[in-house]
This record gives sequence, structure tokens and C-alpha cells, in this order.
Amino acid sequence: MTRILVLHSVNLLGSALTALLRAEGAFEVAHAAWPGAEQEAESLRPDVCVVDADCPGAAAVLDRDRPARTGVLGRGAALLVLATPDRPGSLRRAFQAQAHGYVDKDGPAGRLVQAVHKVAGGGRSVDASLASALLENHAEPLSRRERSVLARAADGDSVAEIAHALHLARGTVRNYIASASRKVGARNRVDAIRICRQAGWV
Repeated sequence: MTRILVLHSVNLLGSALTALLRAEGAFEVAHAAWPGAEQEAESLRPDVCVVDADCPGAAAVLDRDRPARTGVLGRGAALLVLATPDRPGSLRRAFQAQAHGYVDKDGPAGRLVQAVHKVAGGGRSVDASLASALLENHAEPLSRRERSVLARAADGDSVAEIAHALHLARGTVRNYIASASRKVGARNRVDAIRICRQAGWV
């Protein structure tokens, strides 16, 4: 039986995805949010992790620098990402995270089930609409470090907390935030977070 961990910070949506997959009968499915996904992964030892690339907290698994990613995928679970063509930043992050499958959230529910079967068997699955969007995708303007800093700021971390977590000086953190804000044409840090979240970059 294929073991699946659905990672979604919105309980209603995560529960709906879990129910959909359980209805297939061939899956053992659990749902987890952040924080705490690592404990659920340790208990279930999933073959496939299904992640909505646009939900808050997805960066914990899509960002390869985050310890949470190792805790969830460290046992070799395949990463299956739910995304939409109009969020190029989310698609690019999923690609950089080396996702095994990409399912269009606007597609039929059966596509998710098919994709789970495929990636669980060691294959790859990419919906045509997302493949086209990936090929047409413009490069993300933020550097990896700018994205990491802004993602933590979006999570509510202070400059001091970000500096401590990333082993940077506080002035360096402020410089990264200012640089990211300039690159996306934001008025301030809050505006930069808004713009980057809409694009799916953080």
C-alpha cells in the first residue's frame, strides 16, 4: 500500500485532499501542517509527499536549505506538487526542489490520483499546462539568499531572529530585504512580501 503524506497548512483543504486520496482504497494517507510535519513523516514514513506550492509553509519543504525538508523527505519520499500556471515563482521553486510530479490545481481530481501512482512507482508526472508554464517561465529576480531572508520575514521573524537563524549580521539582513524590495519594485518590506507571495517566490 502506498503511503502518502498531504502537507497543507489550511486544515479544510488538507482534509479534503486526504479524503480524496483515501477514497481510492490503495493509499494510506495522513495530513499534516507546519510545524509538526516532521513528526507525522517519521511516523508514516511516506512514499509520496503531496504539497500545495502556494499554501503558507510550503517553503519548509520546497526550500532545500530548510531542516524541515530533510525531516519530511529524508527517507526518500517523492515530492508531488500542486500548482497553477499563473504562479511562476511557485513552479520555479518546485522545480528547484526537484519535485517528481506537478499537478495543476485546476485540473480534474483524477489527475492527482494518477500522478501519485506514477511518482510512487519511481516515475515523473507533469500536467501539460504546468509543463508549458515552466518552459515559458521568466527567471525569478531574487537571489537564493534574498528569498530565504524575505521568506522568514514573511513568516513574521524579526531582523534579529532572521540574522540568528541564517548566521548573518543584522545589517546584512536589512541589506538583503532592501535589495529584494528594489528588485520587485516594492515600496517597503510589507509590499515586497505581498508582491513575492503573489508571484509564489516566498
